[in-house]
Amino acid sequence: MFEAIISKLVGEKVYAHCDVPCGIYDPHLAQVSAFTVLRMINLIDQLDKNAPDYTHKYARYTAVKEEHAEKVKHEVRVIWGDFVKPDQKDKFDALVFDIMKKGSAARQGIDAAQAKALVDQVNKFAEVFWEVKGVKTHKIKAPYPTGGEMVVPAE
Repeated sequence: MFEAIISKLVGEKVYAHCDVPCGIYDPHLAQVSAFTVLRMINLIDQLDKNAPDYTHKYARYTAVKEEHAEKVKHEVRVIWGDFVKPDQKDKFDALVFDIMKKGSAARQGIDAAQAKALVDQVNKFAEVFWEVKGVKTHKIKAPYPTGGEMVVPAE
């Protein structure tokens, strides 16, 4: 709602998260988006090329895959740019670089192995993020059709 109000005032679309800074950072959205990329590729792989709705479904799954690959990159960039302190850069820089490359590869193709690698890197990012915040983590079975595991804060 706030973004819509500012957009009307400024006359162009604006986005926020969150240059206050709000102090609310969480890699969960990047993780969900990475799993979504993998799921869309799984769905593309399962399509029947002779079905009348093949082109429609292929286009939709591809658009969602690309949108969520970009969301992964966005969420990781926000955390890296707004949360990570100079003395923490060595823990994040190579990992962030790798996620950016894997996110781009996920947008460019439909390779399930690349998408799985993106999920794995985003999970590593989540581990490092929570470690830097002093929060213990554990892996849980991902509650998604893709299966796999995801890193979450320990209770």
